[in-house]
Amino acid sequence: MTATEATPTPAPVSSSRRQIRRPDHDALARVVSSALAEDLVLGDPTTDGLFGIEATATMSLLVKEPGVVCGLPVVAAVLAALSPDVVVTASVADGDRVTDVPIEIARITGPTRAILSGERTALNLLGRLCGIATLTSRCVAELDGTGATLLDTRKTTAGLRDLEKYAVRCGGGTNHRLNLGEALLVKDNHLHLAGGIAAAVAALRHSAPRLRLEVEAETLDDVKVALDAGVNRILLDNMSLDEMRQAVALVGGRVETEASGGITLANLRAVGETGVDFVSLGALTHSARALDVSLEVAG
Repeated sequence: MTATEATPTPAPVSSSRRQIRRPDHDALARVVSSALAEDLVLGDPTTDGLFGIEATATMSLLVKEPGVVCGLPVVAAVLAALSPDVVVTASVADGDRVTDVPIEIARITGPTRAILSGERTALNLLGRLCGIATLTSRCVAELDGTGATLLDTRKTTAGLRDLEKYAVRCGGGTNHRLNLGEALLVKDNHLHLAGGIAAAVAALRHSAPRLRLEVEAETLDDVKVALDAGVNRILLDNMSLDEMRQAVALVGGRVETEASGGITLANLRAVGETGVDFVSLGALTHSARALDVSLEVAG
């Protein structure tokens, strides 16, 4: 059976030792199936022509630049889909930070055909998820001590949302909605078409009274209306730092506040210091650069 077996953490690795909720099994299976079908629609004549069915190999999975590891279960799932005889033995865990690079994060053994045919799919996903986890970790560090919690958004790659939000968790961030049905979030287009904040909130309290309700506010007047309407959280959209501070003072802790829009690493800490409860950052998933990872024959 394919396995991911943890071994003692080596010196150049910083372990968070946090319990991180794994990605949904069905969502992972769908991603793996789709990605492999895309790459193997005509098979792998190169690998099959060079190696017989009995050939085996031992490979080293490397991270080649500092960052946060994320995606080892994904690598194992990709290779398991091609052969149950592939074994992935990890030397780190998802959520660990590696600094002294290049570093081996797993040793992979098993049928050569399965390993080489799944190599690119596994590395594509691993590099992407490590990149998201690494950027998230940097942003969490920027907010440290401000009291604000870092949130992701639904600005994810189509089909990869569950995995990308898992990467955010590995980087120390917190997930916002996984899908539209988990909570009510009334944004600008909703408001324009529904007749404003008060009308939208009243309608949604009637149609979905059990769901938490957040509404977008672009001005301090919008904040006042949202407070009067009885929402659970107010999203301060593209406000200046001074406007955010005024909004937080106006709310006075009666409901949660979330800052969003125009936020980068350069101003993230200043946003957190305004007193908002949450900062949501779409860049965590839509702009993260993939980490450099590779699979090489073990020496």
